[in-house]
Amino acid sequence: MASTKTASSVLLIANAILYFIVIVIASWAVNHGIARSYRTASVMSMPAKIFPIYFPFGNMATGFVVIYSLIAGVVGFITSVAAFLNLTGAQWDSPNLHSAAASSLVSWLLTLLAMGVACKEISLGWTDSNLRTLEIILIILSGTQLFCTGAIHAEVENVVSRERINLGRM
Repeated sequence: MASTKTASSVLLIANAILYFIVIVIASWAVNHGIARSYRTASVMSMPAKIFPIYFPFGNMATGFVVIYSLIAGVVGFITSVAAFLNLTGAQWDSPNLHSAAASSLVSWLLTLLAMGVACKEISLGWTDSNLRTLEIILIILSGTQLFCTGAIHAEVENVVSRERINLGRM
């Protein structure tokens, strides 16, 4: 049990740091896009004017990558911090583990969505160096979040089986 908690805590800390980097880069991109969108998009044709934020860097998939990355980053960061706090405290029981497992799964699915759009952006062509960093971190996070989700789900199985054994003894 101690080795599972140690592995989970290392993965949760690494994920929290990586998700924070994703939040910072995606927030910078949204801020940069908002600051320059009025001037740049005012001369564009109608489909580009519909999307309220026009990104003057990257390609046509950049807006989706940035928005999905920001959503996945916020959800993943909150999930990692909450699961780490439950792990280090005395709250590593069945109800908290089930909520950590569910939120970890949702976070992984959002990260996969952002990574899939980032892969499409890579295949479309030229991107800025900050966006390449965001894409690489999303690819790394999709793997580390998978391991973290697996570790939490394995611990859920351990706790549930111990609770069943303890109930059987009563």
